[in-house]
Amino acid sequence: MTNNKKAILVVSFGTSHAETREKTIGAIEKDIAAAYPDYEIRRAFTSGMILKVLKNRDGIMIDNVEEAMARLLNDGFREVVVQPTHVIPGDEYDDMVAAVAAFEDRFDAVIVGTPLLYGTEDYQKVIGAVMEQFPSLSEKEALVLMGHGTEHSINAAYAALDYQFKDMGYSNVFVGTVEGYPEVETVLKMVAAYGPEKVVLLPLMVVAGDHAVNDMAGEDEDSWKTLFEEAGYQVECILKGLGEFQSIREIYLSHLAAAIGA
Repeated sequence: MTNNKKAILVVSFGTSHAETREKTIGAIEKDIAAAYPDYEIRRAFTSGMILKVLKNRDGIMIDNVEEAMARLLNDGFREVVVQPTHVIPGDEYDDMVAAVAAFEDRFDAVIVGTPLLYGTEDYQKVIGAVMEQFPSLSEKEALVLMGHGTEHSINAAYAALDYQFKDMGYSNVFVGTVEGYPEVETVLKMVAAYGPEKVVLLPLMVVAGDHAVNDMAGEDEDSWKTLFEEAGYQVECILKGLGEFQSIREIYLSHLAAAIGA
């Protein structure tokens, strides 16, 4: 039993890659802990597959959202703020909201924050945060961001983000997805129309996990790296998750502050 009354539950999709986990999810949690010393920080992952891998392979036990909420209740917390680190409000976010809602009447207060790309201003802030990392990107280079993609209707966010990059003057930045639209074939056509000499690949994901390591930067014939090399471009892969960028973490903090009303 703890005496702490308030907790912040940081909810992430999760990753089985230990190094990127601490550089990204861990970094976000540390920033939140520093900003909110009166709250206890707790962790939950939404990917059942990742939770199973961590348990069976590494002996690491991490709660899913239901388990985390039940644990907070049992530990005597009365106020819980739930802050997701998801990029978009898709299926994982919807499932999280539903799981949290089932506990709402058992706490004095339950507040849920928003993911990275939620309001219109978020798109502008994310673009600014990404481009901060590439101050010397030349006109002969194209930056290609690889998002996850989803069958959820919010998948349109990726095309909207691409559109806004162009609207803000970044005609050599392109957004694609692994499991949605724009798919890599579409991005290849758009990049070809621009005509760069070099392509820089960066995951549009909080962590640089399996998708970044394999689908983006892998050596298989269908990896984005291979496909762009075969199209004749020099390719550079940056295996950094968005969570490694301080400006991105600050957007999550601003969403948390808005949720708490601070």
